[in-house]
Amino acid sequence: MTDCNHCAGLSRSRLLRRAAAEAGRGLPAIEHGMPLPAGTGLSRRSFLAHGAGAMLAVYGSSKLGLRALEEGIAAAAGAAPQPVLVSIFLEGGADALSILSPQGDPLYRKLRPKLALSGGTAFSEDPRLHWHPAATALATLYAEKKVTVMPAIGYTNADQSHFTSRHYWEVGATSTTLRTGWLGRYLDRVGTSDNPLQGLSLDNTLAPSLATGEVPVASIDGPDQYDFWTNRVWGEVEDRMLDAIGALGVQHGDAGLETAGSVAAQVHRLRTQLVPFQSQDGKPAYTSPVAYPKSDDAFPQRLAGLAAMLAAGLPLRCVALSAPGEYDTHSNQAPSLTSGLQLTADSLLAFQRDLEARGLADRVLVHVWSEFGRRAEENGSGGTDHGAAGVGFLVGTRVRGTMIGEFPGLATGLDDDGNVKATSDFRGIYASLLEQWLGADAAAVLPGADSFARSTLLT
Repeated sequence: MTDCNHCAGLSRSRLLRRAAAEAGRGLPAIEHGMPLPAGTGLSRRSFLAHGAGAMLAVYGSSKLGLRALEEGIAAAAGAAPQPVLVSIFLEGGADALSILSPQGDPLYRKLRPKLALSGGTAFSEDPRLHWHPAATALATLYAEKKVTVMPAIGYTNADQSHFTSRHYWEVGATSTTLRTGWLGRYLDRVGTSDNPLQGLSLDNTLAPSLATGEVPVASIDGPDQYDFWTNRVWGEVEDRMLDAIGALGVQHGDAGLETAGSVAAQVHRLRTQLVPFQSQDGKPAYTSPVAYPKSDDAFPQRLAGLAAMLAAGLPLRCVALSAPGEYDTHSNQAPSLTSGLQLTADSLLAFQRDLEARGLADRVLVHVWSEFGRRAEENGSGGTDHGAAGVGFLVGTRVRGTMIGEFPGLATGLDDDGNVKATSDFRGIYASLLEQWLGADAAAVLPGADSFARSTLLT
């Protein structure tokens, strides 16, 4: 990725969150009024694979044993498939006025004499807007009515701190006191005490939006890092042992043996499903029906692995990961934004095609968000500074594929600081996702949920 000069606030935010995700190591100093990250203090247990390192970090369940974990995941995998929400974060405050550039607004080139874009696919719902050339893959899905666009999403009185604004989005409220994530509170209501895969962070740290208070959630680097572990048993002996355990899942005349056999069969089924995820010579053994972008960044491979995990029947409900790229573009914005956006958009298109090829597309909805947008006027360093409203997307075959809110224009749509005003509130989108996609009571998850307007998200 091309270097850009992100601000010290973003670096501090990263350090604080990394420390919070490594429970027991303490937090660095936090400025007065800055909220603690959601999930701070959750216990973390790492299950090991053959002594080679962490395979699965489970948060919030210090007493969960390996057998309970295996059996819980296996039992959940045998239940009816659930809708899956995938949350993808564009870290740093992605510039909405580049991703969807208002080339038809007469003030655009006045405010951005150097950064203004030309060309790109027109946005059909608002002729002023054009897709960034690096987002052509998103434009392709939008043309198929598989992308819903929120061109100016945010909240009133936007906080321009990376740390605080991101915290608001993660907890689902403009509150500095909440310690659980909005998806974590949803899982606390519908999840179980023995299935950490119900909330999966694919960043090797706990995504704060998944931080729970009651049920376990998990974090892994990628699907190929998940495995079973048996103390002092490995190789062919381990394989035979696990095969023998699986053979217990046959019909018995005794009710107690029937129950034990059923559990053993479920564990064996899960183990069999996970075999394709194991690394061979440092590369995942699973394959994808479509080609993903080739990159040194793990993002496309994580999405490929996620599709394979869903195809294997693993009991996922909420998944969170960060997109590649540097979006805190105070300088050198043009190349910095382009490289990350290109890889993100191309990977999302491949993921959607992968789900479609596997017959899973109707079960998965992707939500793409950033903590804020950028200021409308460019700065003197070839970049833009922190703004207010940004851009967001919902991706999937079930979305309506129409705009939520509107682009407010640059003449009357900027606040006193020159930032784009929000025309949709992220909490209203969260409430709509909870009610329409996840089938949950938004009022039980989001503080003040009834005060935010809902949008029709699904066809």
